Amino acid sequence: MERSRPSPPWFVQSITALTFLILYVPLAVLVIYSFVLIDPSSGQTLFSFECYSQALQDDELRKALNMSLWVGLWSTLGASILGTATAWALDRFSFPGKQWLDALTLVPLVIPEIVMALSLLIWFVLLKFSLGSVSIILAHITFSFSYVVITVRTRLADFDHSLEEAALDLGATPTQTFWRVSFPLIWPGILSGALMAFTLSFDDFLITFFTAGVGSDTLPIKLYSMIKYGISPKINALSTLILLSTIVMVVFAFRPKKIGSRQSESLKALG
Repeated sequence: MERSRPSPPWFVQSITALTFLILYVPLAVLVIYSFVLIDPSSGQTLFSFECYSQALQDDELRKALNMSLWVGLWSTLGASILGTATAWALDRFSFPGKQWLDALTLVPLVIPEIVMALSLLIWFVLLKFSLGSVSIILAHITFSFSYVVITVRTRLADFDHSLEEAALDLGATPTQTFWRVSFPLIWPGILSGALMAFTLSFDDFLITFFTAGVGSDTLPIKLYSMIKYGISPKINALSTLILLSTIVMVVFAFRPKKIGSRQSESLKALG
């Protein structure tokens, strides 16, 4: 039986409540203003879904959104594959230069973003690589795959190697053991890293600004160019839709899972 824990002091509760208010009140205001529309003829404030209709019918916003989704999906796929392979190699194998590779995977996390943006731009110019969607994807993979490495290695740190040994004893090949036992167990770590990589790619501005070419503006760059002339209700509506999609994706990805049942199902598949 777990002991009952005392209630926190009032000042701790107050600081916690204040912190959450600072974090989430701006989001609530954003959602409210996404329904606010000022009638140009009468000047009255109206509450309607007209802002959402305008945002969805704006061709430039839809093009920028499609570009962000395209870049985010491909950069997430590349970062997930490279990050998982790197984490697996660092955890399971010993090879010359392993410590250096381990340290290099942390560089994108600590280096200033402006430095990375400038270095990537200089690198693309030296290679005479045309700036566009492909250069953005490569740049996003460069700074996001480190997050996949960290999350997957955290998952591998708690990995029960006896499950792999049991699978090998049952006659499974190393390849079958990986795909039927190891991969399902580290999948939550891969998924967490992929979601983080997609989020970082989707809302990145600085690195994208330096590595984007003509006609390859993502949504953050497009919104920045629109905000310079004033905040449009369409921006609030589109931001609310993105916020809602993010909440749904996070709830779906991090819903409760039974790890024990997943392990038993993996071994049953081999049996």
